[in-house]
Amino acid sequence: MLLSTDVWVGALIRRAELEGANAVVVKKGDARAGAVIVKAYDTATRTARLWTEATGQDGEPLWIQPVASEFESELDAYLDRQRRYDPDLWIVEIEDRHGRHFLTEKTQG
Repeated sequence: MLLSTDVWVGALIRRAELEGANAVVVKKGDARAGAVIVKAYDTATRTARLWTEATGQDGEPLWIQPVASEFESELDAYLDRQRRYDPDLWIVEIEDRHGRHFLTEKTQG
């Protein structure tokens, strides 16, 4: 990320809120360079997806779904493992009636 993580997360939350979604920081990590996982919860279907930043084949940043499941319990288990592995990790949860993630960067999946 070109911006510090705390600024980027603040902008993501603001975008979500402007569109009528609820967004919160569940876990706050390193303000300057912490990795971010976004959990997008679709309130209409009661399913969720995770998004995390990776590097694409072209070397450019890309947001991917690290877990194929839409079951919240499986996603939460993944998040718990990542929390133990990376103390600088940020976790942002977005609840939206359309399941939108509000990422403006390139996504895959």
